[in-house]
Amino acid sequence: MSQSHKIQGGNSVMMRLSLACEMAKRDVFARYKGSVVGLAWSFFYPVLMLAVYTFVFGVIFRSRWSGTQSTQNGEGLTGEFALILFSGLVVYGFFSECLNKAPGLISANAQFVKKVVFPLEVLPLSTALAALFHMLVSLVVLLIAMLILKGNIPVTAVAFPLVMLPLLFATLGLTWLFCALGVYLRDLSQIMPLATTMLLFLSPVFYPITAVPESFQRVVKLNPITGVMDGVRDTLIFGIWPDFGLLFWQVLPGLLLMFVGLAVFQYLRRGFADVL
Repeated sequence: MSQSHKIQGGNSVMMRLSLACEMAKRDVFARYKGSVVGLAWSFFYPVLMLAVYTFVFGVIFRSRWSGTQSTQNGEGLTGEFALILFSGLVVYGFFSECLNKAPGLISANAQFVKKVVFPLEVLPLSTALAALFHMLVSLVVLLIAMLILKGNIPVTAVAFPLVMLPLLFATLGLTWLFCALGVYLRDLSQIMPLATTMLLFLSPVFYPITAVPESFQRVVKLNPITGVMDGVRDTLIFGIWPDFGLLFWQVLPGLLLMFVGLAVFQYLRRGFADVL
């Protein structure tokens, strides 16, 4: 490959990434268009939800997460369960937002399908970037709450981006995959919300993996977000560094799924115009 082709290819990737960022920005602002406080809702919503979780689980139910030091000592931090729960929902929210939007994404943007020069693969990417923005806002809320309730943020929190990498790659691949399949299988738009809701209760969001009977733990561990969710809690809440060797082997399937999803999308996009 000549140097000029390499430069052109690099520019093409950067142009697609720039376009995806602009479309993600448009989607984020469009969600809050017409509201009184506008984009500030992206911050207020997770704040209000965390306040509700803290009150319900920390004050009313006084729930404890089995296996934590406070539980073992017979003590408990008000809102600790809410922080652990919210950290899991931060991960789940990103994953579910992308998958729920994926099947109807091409149909909702049918005007781009017949534009030969428009890179359709940017649509799922922009959706993932918009979901990533909301996840980062929720993460900021979580860190502020930890400072208020616990008085500190563990230094292991810097490993959060690394722990999230496997899920970021896998989610992007699944978004490309279901986005393409959704053009041909319209029922996916109805099935996906049900599937992600089931996934919520099959994930260790409301309970630790140790609370699941051993005979069913394998099923829960097959969940693509289980390992990431445990890693996020370890780094953000419990102050435990991730196993970087294990993390490396978790990233590889995520990367594979991302490339497979993109390849399937590029193959199936040839028939989008005929179906729509």
